[in-house]
Amino acid sequence: MPQKSKNIQMFGSSSKVIFISALGFLLGICGILCGMFWEQIFDSILNKEMALRPDSVIYSRWKNPPLDLNLDIYLYNWTNPEDFGNSSVKPILEQCGPYRFREKPDKVDINWHPENASVTYRRKSLYYFDAAGSNGSLDDMIVTLNAVALSAAAKTKHWDAMNARLVNVGLKMYQQEVSVTKTVDELLFTGYSDDMMTAARTMTHLFGTKVEVPFDKFGWFYTRNGSAELTGVFNAYTGVDDINLMGQMHTWNYKTHSGFFESHCGMINGSAGEFYPKNLTPDSIVGLFTPDMCRTVPLEYSEDVEIEGIKGYKYSGGPRAVDNGTLYPENQCFCGGECVPSGLMNVSACRFGTPAFMSFPHFYQADPYYVDQVEGLEPNKEKHEFYMILEPKTGLTLEVAARFQVNMLVEPLKDVSLYEDVPRIFFPLIWFEQKVRITPELASEWKIIPRVLLGGQIFAGVLFAIGVIMLAWYPMKHLCSMRKNRRGNSTNKIHSNENGVAELKSMQGPEQSPLLEKTIKPITITESNGKKE
Repeated sequence: MPQKSKNIQMFGSSSKVIFISALGFLLGICGILCGMFWEQIFDSILNKEMALRPDSVIYSRWKNPPLDLNLDIYLYNWTNPEDFGNSSVKPILEQCGPYRFREKPDKVDINWHPENASVTYRRKSLYYFDAAGSNGSLDDMIVTLNAVALSAAAKTKHWDAMNARLVNVGLKMYQQEVSVTKTVDELLFTGYSDDMMTAARTMTHLFGTKVEVPFDKFGWFYTRNGSAELTGVFNAYTGVDDINLMGQMHTWNYKTHSGFFESHCGMINGSAGEFYPKNLTPDSIVGLFTPDMCRTVPLEYSEDVEIEGIKGYKYSGGPRAVDNGTLYPENQCFCGGECVPSGLMNVSACRFGTPAFMSFPHFYQADPYYVDQVEGLEPNKEKHEFYMILEPKTGLTLEVAARFQVNMLVEPLKDVSLYEDVPRIFFPLIWFEQKVRITPELASEWKIIPRVLLGGQIFAGVLFAIGVIMLAWYPMKHLCSMRKNRRGNSTNKIHSNENGVAELKSMQGPEQSPLLEKTIKPITITESNGKKE
């Protein structure tokens, strides 16, 4: 072969080796880096997609949640109001319901604030009575505490004697009783008129700012149906700048402090209710801001659970959530001037001065003192626990059971004859439950995330393996070639030795046969009588 052609072939072969080795090196490095940083890369992409923006994939689900929302309401029917002044007889309560309402939530008055990556909005919901899912009718008659009369009387607790007597006269004039009998419809969304409320609204000049009557009717959910005003103005972070802040409250009614509780107890924080913190651990405390109580309720980890094949952490409302300093001193600022045994949250300041106290249903997680005041309550974890189950990595809500009970404080008031001889009691009136669970369809979508993460790791491993193979291909090929050459050389030497011996023998001439040596003798010629023989 000509030398020039041989050099060209060697150069081409060398270039091919360099190219494949370099490519293998790059693939190997890419595999290592992909394996090390794939999760971070995926999280970065996911966080960008999850951040709340008008054009994001989750915007429509945030604005109009696709889940079926049901509001189950239970009312306590008071069966022995005539015995209320008898200290030896407890109020006997009979739970009625649930009265189920289907909720269609929406968010309105949405304004985006890029300067601090937040969004301002109001909540509006439409409620439809679900007769098939209810245990009872809206026409059911319920005997309950007269919340209007009690609210008016309770204000006199801190008033002078003259104003207290005016309220007492009003209660007598309008023939107010300790209890009232109303339909479920009147007690909930439709509301009912009351002469005391009408009088208070028309005589504001007598009491000034001491009396605030914001509604013309009383009903636990009056004006809530179709209204965007009742729960206030929310401002929450969108997560565009920091995904860990997504869904966390920034302000409520344009304030960072509610003003209803002192110190840190009045700070606006926690989740607005749609999104929760990411990368949760069993040591995390999940805060939920509730506008009806003007405060944040802390939920603590209780156990691991699995919903629709997705592993989650369960965060429950424990003793800390409903304590006001009795068990946890840092909660003392929640007392609101009326420190009571653990288990009740004083929300009087938030509810226009009404002596309202929130608890979990049937006084679950509360001091036994409350359950012992009445008959008919049976706290049960399965039925009355407040909890939410979250996927720890993303904060995805897998299941929520939001349960609260409204109670009112009844106590003796010396200047109000209607309440002069009543016992001091925290009277349960109503409790409600909103339970939501992720659908199998949404769960299937979310299960793609761990599969993508696993696929990325597998892809990284394949890249690394291909890179190693490409790097090792030519060295291994060369090694195999050298071994083959060694084996070939050894075989050639053996053949060479054999050929040398044969050639040497050929040069020495043919061997004589021993047989011939013995049988053939040389012929000798002698002369006898002149003849040759």
